[in-house]
Amino acid sequence: MTAQMPRSLGHMRVGSLFKTAAVRHPDREAVFCAGTGRRVTFKQLNSRVNQLAHALASCELEREAVVAFVCSNRLEILEIYGAIAKSGLVGLPLNYRLAHAELALLINEIGAVVLFLEDRFEAALPYLRAHCAKLKHVVWIGAEAPQDCWSYGEVLAMGAVTEPDVAVEESAPFYFNLTSGTTGLPKAYVITHYSACALLSALLSNESKADDVLLTIFPAFGRVAFGCLLMTILIGARNVLANFEPGEAARLIEQERVTFVWLVPTMAALLLGAPDIERRGLGSLRGIGFVGAALPPAILERSIQRLCPRIYEGYGLQEAGMVTVSNPEDRARKPGSVGLPVLHSEIRIVDGDGEPAASGASGEIVVRSPNCITGYHGDPVRNAAAFRSGWFHTGDLGRVDADGYLYLCGRVKDMIISGGQNVYAAEIEATLTAMPGVEDCAVIGMPHDLWGEAVTAVIVAHPHASLDAAAVQAFCRRALAAFKVPKSVFFQEDALPRTVTGKVQKFLLVARYAKAAGP
Repeated sequence: MTAQMPRSLGHMRVGSLFKTAAVRHPDREAVFCAGTGRRVTFKQLNSRVNQLAHALASCELEREAVVAFVCSNRLEILEIYGAIAKSGLVGLPLNYRLAHAELALLINEIGAVVLFLEDRFEAALPYLRAHCAKLKHVVWIGAEAPQDCWSYGEVLAMGAVTEPDVAVEESAPFYFNLTSGTTGLPKAYVITHYSACALLSALLSNESKADDVLLTIFPAFGRVAFGCLLMTILIGARNVLANFEPGEAARLIEQERVTFVWLVPTMAALLLGAPDIERRGLGSLRGIGFVGAALPPAILERSIQRLCPRIYEGYGLQEAGMVTVSNPEDRARKPGSVGLPVLHSEIRIVDGDGEPAASGASGEIVVRSPNCITGYHGDPVRNAAAFRSGWFHTGDLGRVDADGYLYLCGRVKDMIISGGQNVYAAEIEATLTAMPGVEDCAVIGMPHDLWGEAVTAVIVAHPHASLDAAAVQAFCRRALAAFKVPKSVFFQEDALPRTVTGKVQKFLLVARYAKAAGP
């Protein structure tokens, strides 16, 4: 037997990123919290994170106790992430758009004992108090705290600014992230310190540097936004943290001289439609990155013309992190591709039996990467379906060309089988998006006695557009095969139901229009 050599390997810990940035860039501005007007340096940010970590330690919580938080994009959410990272606790960032009953269900299922709650969501407090028996403490973020809650400011003042002396392994759980919820209530999975740090190399594929200014308007309870915040801490760049509102986003880009922003296509469409977008000075932007959903050609072209000519597009998902990135040079060489795999990520295209597909053929995209999760919390059935032979099955359809570039074809569940023909919803949605008068759209498969599934379009029209089903179908016939043309077209005045990452919750549309579709 060979003797084991002495080891001096360090650990990839999230908490160390805050500490290192404070040493390397102490007086450089780290975060501008747009909603509250506060600006903090990297040294100040690390000190506040340390204070909160020490304050949590004084609560005598068990190792890896769960700390939930319901908070919008403001400085406190970043500090909470940092504090749990340094104290060996486990976070549960919650989507504030969920119903009170859904929040309570997730808090109880994961077993959170502390809750940070922002005052703008105060309506949830009575319900959570009544239905979450394990909660020991509620920390109030914002205005004067209710009598049965602790004030965030008072809690922060309890802790010292020194570094916490807590040993945290890179394999330890850091926080529970939630799926986007495109098929129902979100499912939880664990992000370790290692997987959180590994994601940074993928996010750096947007070529960010220390002199960049990034605007983070994705909700920070999601993996993309927190990853972007952590990336700027890693490289010493400035981050403008704000809640998304189209006019405000345009104003901040101009005021703060923002150089890069990640968007989902829906955000770009809303930004392009902002009333004052034409008069805003957006010349500081060196790039826009798109993630979260397929990028319709019409939105791409308008973004290039009116926002920024240099476009990056990333493919990934909450469970696997960023998988590929297409930079502007890639886009010129391989139009329509979402790029090449990022560092340490592997992709493979498989057929319906899970076997490698023929070269250039379409199939399900499977991935393996240090960014990827290792399983869903308490869901062995879903784990068995998603994790097979060392690969994570994404549920997305794609193909890889001879040069290794990935092209998306849609979702496995978005592959509508109509009359024995495979129809990809993404292709039809791209056609509809290019139609004048269509503001947003989704294509779904509705049960049909004759066809098995009927291609069905749900459209949100521009306010002053005059559209009807016949016009939509005629437009589609000019670009699509007859079997791809929607057999039914529904118009709705309200926005399509979307997750925070921009994906349409099509199960809600199916439920809404099932009876109206008919045979």
